[in-house]
Amino acid sequence: MKKKEKMPKIFVLDTNVILHDFNAIHNFQENDIVIPIAVLEELDKFKKGDDAINYNAREFVREMDKITDNQLFENGTRIAPDKGKLKIELGHPFSDQMAQSFFEDSQDHRILATIQWLKENNPERIVALVSKDVNLRLKAKALKLNAQDYLTDKVKQEAVENIQKEVLKISGIAQATIDKMFYQESGITPKELKVKNLSCNQLLSVENPSGHNPVLAKYCCRTNSVKGIKRAKAYGIDPRNDEQTFAIDALLNPDIKLVSLTGTAGTGKTLLALAAAIEQEQDFDQILLARPVIPLKNQEMGFLPGDIKEKLAPYMLPLYDNLAVIKKSFKPTSREAVRIEEMLRNEKLLISPLAYIRGRSLSNVFFIIDEAQNLTPHEVKTIITRAGEGSKLVFTGDIHQIDSPYLDIHSNGLTHLGEKFYGQEIFSHINLIKGERSQLSELAGKLL
Repeated sequence: MKKKEKMPKIFVLDTNVILHDFNAIHNFQENDIVIPIAVLEELDKFKKGDDAINYNAREFVREMDKITDNQLFENGTRIAPDKGKLKIELGHPFSDQMAQSFFEDSQDHRILATIQWLKENNPERIVALVSKDVNLRLKAKALKLNAQDYLTDKVKQEAVENIQKEVLKISGIAQATIDKMFYQESGITPKELKVKNLSCNQLLSVENPSGHNPVLAKYCCRTNSVKGIKRAKAYGIDPRNDEQTFAIDALLNPDIKLVSLTGTAGTGKTLLALAAAIEQEQDFDQILLARPVIPLKNQEMGFLPGDIKEKLAPYMLPLYDNLAVIKKSFKPTSREAVRIEEMLRNEKLLISPLAYIRGRSLSNVFFIIDEAQNLTPHEVKTIITRAGEGSKLVFTGDIHQIDSPYLDIHSNGLTHLGEKFYGQEIFSHINLIKGERSQLSELAGKLL
């Protein structure tokens, strides 16, 4: 008996999927893709602007414009020889069920009406909504429609745990071996520490036989050696715990070109990155400190007084607060404090919204991207691929505090960065655990 041929699925893409990844239509293998006309109408509102979503909207519309085949609106046109078909579906009236459930004639509801019509007219095939909008997915499921998140750039939970994993702890090592990690130029081999299969820049905490604080070390895959990490200061800022010591070591290491610092508020991510940048300012043409401004999407920004720079100033305050902490570690008239003022005045040190920096040349700069958990994987890729010769990039953020409604712990750019670059020789990731802002701040983080 001949086996029944499996029919390709029909995936209906929501607007936010395209704004998240304009190449999304190429990621569904042999299955067919439908773009409701309501999605094209929504994309039209996003074509103007400098943010990543505006760029994605323009790129997708350009791709659609290249397809002159009339089949795009009829039976669909083949995306590629090994891919399914792409079709733009015109609007369809609300069913009685939808009319009774949703009183508002919104674009979201028009998308649901299209999916419902497709399901009724393709009973032999699986029809599913693909959306990053949780609420829309819930509405679809209430109508007995299949709905799922866009999973292409989702990081698995195991990878998230790997990114956040603690430092590898080792015990039972003789004092003479520990001493060699610091005083022998070549360090020691992993075999001497009784460990194997270490990743590049693996961080280690070795129990001290004397009973003192553990000894910190790092594995270098290029030389296949483990070397001790000495406590270092960065422009007046002393590390207060082991993770901060690891962070400063990576931030000051010229061989590490990309650093990811994760951790909750108050763990010192931005402060350490900024202090390390100023410590090395003579090695770079400029220090750039930027963050995405999520509230720009909200109307209340327009009601703030002043020009665009004055409107944005409140959202840059956390960065200036970190700079003030560094300045307070010196006397106001000291050479170090005066130098910071000079750097700000001459724009050797520039604090700015990320949208103002996108598109600039990033050659020989120390670039700190704060609140990177609010960036998409595509935005992070765009920033890194612009890094020129001599540049160092530092991404900081808390993957548990995401402000973007279409990102989560598995799909944000900071998590994606850690998963993709894990084990690379020029990359180092440190997860800061202990809050150092104040006892009250740390207690609130644990209890509230």
